Amino acid sequence: MTAAHRGGTGPGPLGAAGFPEDEVRARARAGTAAVSPPVDAYGNALFGAGSRTSEAHAPSADALDRARLVPPVFMPQRLEKLVELGREPVYDDVDLRTRVGGFASSLPLFLSAFGSTRVGSGDLALAASVQAGRLGIPMVLGENMVPVHGYATPADGTLPALTARIRAYADASDGASGGVVVQQSTEDADAEVWNLLYSDPALRPLVDSGRLGFELKIGQGAKPGLGGMTVVDRDAADRLSDAFAVRDVFGASAPARLRCATPGTFTEEIVRQQVRFMRNNFPRARVWVKLPPGRDVALAARTAWRAGADAVTVDGAEGGTGWAPRAFLDQVGLPLAECLRRIGPPEGCLLVTGRFHEGGRTVRALALGARAAGLGRAALLAVDEDPEHGLVRLAGSIALECRLLVSALGKYAPAALTAEDVWWPDSPAATAYAPPTDTGTSAYASATDTSTSPYASATDTAIPAVAAPGRPSLPQRVGGPA
Repeated sequence: MTAAHRGGTGPGPLGAAGFPEDEVRARARAGTAAVSPPVDAYGNALFGAGSRTSEAHAPSADALDRARLVPPVFMPQRLEKLVELGREPVYDDVDLRTRVGGFASSLPLFLSAFGSTRVGSGDLALAASVQAGRLGIPMVLGENMVPVHGYATPADGTLPALTARIRAYADASDGASGGVVVQQSTEDADAEVWNLLYSDPALRPLVDSGRLGFELKIGQGAKPGLGGMTVVDRDAADRLSDAFAVRDVFGASAPARLRCATPGTFTEEIVRQQVRFMRNNFPRARVWVKLPPGRDVALAARTAWRAGADAVTVDGAEGGTGWAPRAFLDQVGLPLAECLRRIGPPEGCLLVTGRFHEGGRTVRALALGARAAGLGRAALLAVDEDPEHGLVRLAGSIALECRLLVSALGKYAPAALTAEDVWWPDSPAATAYAPPTDTGTSAYASATDTSTSPYASATDTAIPAVAAPGRPSLPQRVGGPA
């Protein structure tokens, strides 16, 4: 890692306290080899539950991490695959291609928003953009990038952060997979960011190929109820004070100031009108809505879907950020597992973020209704470890684990997963009486997608809210009362 690459991220390697950083860096270096124990241990060691060969399996207070995937004995979908292939199916036969918020995606993953923080706007974010484009997964660009960094190219010819990341992604992509989604907050709306992008001739190829989207940011997991926060120096504080609230909370002698964005005000009707406005004013762009882990997250998600959102992203309380008050990181917001329980079978495309870095958590989230999981801190750590291939290797290791796990459940596409594939040790009675047979059906796979995309076999339209008969429900209590 060169100093130039880390430029703007502070001295030394990027850190992520409380996150399995060593695990992510190992995957960024070794890729799929990091999924298994060290190969040189074969024949010299025996492995079983409790071996703790990876931080991913360490004890966790997170209910989604404590849950287990539970393959059935009888697997009719494996039999169907055997007949289709004319041979016994293997994990390589699992097709992870899907549609994520209206975009064809090579994997059930996307690159989460980094925003206008120092880490999210520097060379690490640019490297992540390039590799996300190579992977063919969607990329979300966070709020406040234009109000902070501008949109027009300055006299010295350097590209503003938002423009640079979009161009890097587009140049690395195959022109068909993935897509670019740009968030908008209150300050972005004042700067008319979406209008700038939608009318920019340089972005016409993304618009024409159906690979541009806009995301209405209602909140985030790391600090629900607050807007974006970053630390800026005195010069930047003076420059940004007209657009943002800038506060002296670090002491009068400190060179830093806290820059605060407003959180915005939302009601059911405001969300409905915002989504309708987006669809009307930007008819060729996909419409996404990002929700914080609020207690009414199920109502908020339904409101967005029924207004016409192509995707709803739920950021669990485990979500990371560039800056947040300590009290919010550990004491505010619902865990992602509880958000999924409250939402139940989704009415549309549900995306999730918060602590994703390996295949087990990803597959559990997919089984509980998510279409894809976002990589945020994990992606930044991966490109900090290797700016050329780190994210690609990390995604490859997650994809291998996903194929192994989905195949072990007797299924061969993420859309076939259901809540009965997950067992909750905190509420074992909720899944103790599973149906005697696996019907091979999924309440999430009943809708059809009329898109001409090569990945159109996965659903992307509104999904019935009623679960299939006999399908076990999510536990009644995971992380809090209903």
